Amino acid sequence: MRDWTGKRYWMVGASEGLGAALAAKLSSAGAEVILSARSEDRLHEVAATLPGRSSVVPCDVSDGASVREAAARAGRLDGLVFTAGVYWPQAAQDWVPDQVAAMCDINFTGAARVVGAVIGDMVARDAGHIVLTGSLAGFRGLPGATGYGASKAGVMALAEGMHADLRRTGVTVQIANPGFIRTRLTDRNDFSMPFLMSPEDAAQRMFEMMCTDDFKRSFPSPFSWLFRGGQVLPDWLWYRLFGRR
Repeated sequence: MRDWTGKRYWMVGASEGLGAALAAKLSSAGAEVILSARSEDRLHEVAATLPGRSSVVPCDVSDGASVREAAARAGRLDGLVFTAGVYWPQAAQDWVPDQVAAMCDINFTGAARVVGAVIGDMVARDAGHIVLTGSLAGFRGLPGATGYGASKAGVMALAEGMHADLRRTGVTVQIANPGFIRTRLTDRNDFSMPFLMSPEDAAQRMFEMMCTDDFKRSFPSPFSWLFRGGQVLPDWLWYRLFGRR
């Protein structure tokens, strides 16, 4: 078990959904949380509900200067948790350039910006904990997930490369790959969402991973088997099952 008491964690994407729920888990466990997202008002609302010490540091992960300023304000950290993300369901035939660019820039490049702002100090101290959020949608290409799936696949590859480099050091890297979580983003979906989780349920599963030495958790388990197993299926079979007809 990880000792959370007094540890300082920067929660990026903490204004709602999974991020806000996970901030509550960490605060209840004894960690001090630094809450970041674009909406300062919403961050203060989240902070007011937390049982432990917290602070609010607004941050736009699509802006490098904003990320650097927020990292400086956050100060010395024991951990970083990145849950920020945007989502619009769309097929390649319905490509909306600004939306696809935003998904790539916030979900993936935003994660890289934030990690880049803190990893140097963690490596120098040989101590730190970096937790990223992928998705079951990032394992293989899916219809209607052109931009989102690609952005999450990038985050998952980023975490895998960092873990390969840092796994024998004092800097721990983890990634959680959740399925559908009930948020204002998934409210945009017009299809059935199997194993739909509440933000609190997803946060509990992610927090349990963070308490272990596991590198990766994909959940809910029964649903994740489909996507993890799909990695070994030949292309012709995968796209026969999941490609548009």
